[in-house]
Amino acid sequence: MALPDYEGWACFVAVAESGSFTAAARSLGLSKASVSKAVTRLEASLGVTLLHRTSRTVTVSTAGERLLGDARAMVAAATAATEAARGDRNDLAGPIRLAAPMSFGIKVLGAPLAAFMAQHPAVEVELTLSDARHDLVAEGIDLALRIAPLDDSSLLARTIAPVAASVIASPAYLERHGTPRHPLDLAAHRLIGYGHRERARPLRFERKGEEATVVPAGPLFTNNGDVMIPLLVAGGGIAVLPDFIAEAELASGALVPILSDWSLPQAFLHLLSPPSRLRPARVRALADHLVETLKRSCAGRDSPESGD
Repeated sequence: MALPDYEGWACFVAVAESGSFTAAARSLGLSKASVSKAVTRLEASLGVTLLHRTSRTVTVSTAGERLLGDARAMVAAATAATEAARGDRNDLAGPIRLAAPMSFGIKVLGAPLAAFMAQHPAVEVELTLSDARHDLVAEGIDLALRIAPLDDSSLLARTIAPVAASVIASPAYLERHGTPRHPLDLAAHRLIGYGHRERARPLRFERKGEEATVVPAGPLFTNNGDVMIPLLVAGGGIAVLPDFIAEAELASGALVPILSDWSLPQAFLHLLSPPSRLRPARVRALADHLVETLKRSCAGRDSPESGD
């Protein structure tokens, strides 16, 4: 049985990710001719075209797209094994791809990342902020923060901390429309919807064994909580939001929590990584750093999203 062409796979992944043989050669420290020959050799051995080349562009073929996720995993495993053998944890270098929810990334993630990069200046973090749910393997993402129920058992997950959410509104809105005393009272109010999949996902409340369910109905539904804050402050309605999104407005009194004696289903902040437990030292180091610093950050908030 022929051995896998690891060089060919690594060159293919580099070209697919950069969109250029020249850029791939630069990132790999090889000549452009060497990268081109390696990919051509791999295509010949597989009997498929992985990359479509023109004088101006390089695109991944349909067959290449099918193989790209496995190719990334293969290259990542080989890189991790090499770094583990070298024991270079104290001299971390190279790229890390990190994904996080938009609002959480903007409001919380900057300081922990700055501290990590100051400690490891040769590490290059590529951060993607999006409320979409990423396919870590297919997209070549090393780590992803997620605040949502975990429904993909193939991923490795570390639960970092609980993330609290509150029912909030402005004092002006409550003065005009009255303050709900029971979750079922919300049906008579303008509820601003927040979520990522279902527009009318029910809100479920619990208090000392009593349960209540409300279906949001209001003038706005969005998958991003930050855009809701000005509307809420202006008295546009009531919403359920993670506390970290409305932290400043809650502290200033521009928004106030209501129905505080009722609890919502507890959400948690998770750190996800692809299935292989063999990861480069730099990725392990960032994972440990995020778990520790974000655990402290969440614990330090006044009250411990559902988002990706």
